[in-house]
Amino acid sequence: MKFTSLAIPDVFLIEPKVFGDARGFFLESFRQDQFNAATGTNYEFIQDNHSRSSKGVLRGLHYQLPPHAQGKLVRVTAGAVFDVAVDIRRSSPTFGKWVGAGLTAENHHQLWIPPGFAHGFLVLSETADFVYKTTAYYAPESDRGLLWSDADIGIAWPQLDVAFSLSDKDQKQPPLKMAQVFD
Repeated sequence: MKFTSLAIPDVFLIEPKVFGDARGFFLESFRQDQFNAATGTNYEFIQDNHSRSSKGVLRGLHYQLPPHAQGKLVRVTAGAVFDVAVDIRRSSPTFGKWVGAGLTAENHHQLWIPPGFAHGFLVLSETADFVYKTTAYYAPESDRGLLWSDADIGIAWPQLDVAFSLSDKDQKQPPLKMAQVFD
């Protein structure tokens, strides 16, 4: 696996080695030893999640506060998304900055989003299956979010030929300057 630190150094793009032929392909989607060595962490993944969404669905920006802060290792198994991580660690030099990556079933790329980041994605294909591991269980009392269109963050979401579709909850999230974030 190839691990590339993005513009926010704690977020990694992960490219697995894919072995393919006329029959299909094989890849290792996760190896704890390589993950720990590349990220300098020792997280335990304890929950796997899977969502399916249609084109134009925007999910996010979501995070959990301590003591239930979640790291997420995300990938797409069908379709394509634009995936985003926003640094919400107030003490970080990259606080309020974002990074994004295209994740597709074809490129097999993954994104490591550590605790202290808000996460969201926009579906670019007709449908997409989005699969991710978390380092903490879902805890509704710690669940928080940011407004996906906060001008102070300035995420450059791709333009689509359909309107974005968001949940009521995601449409009503606060901007960063009003959100409860990490110290």
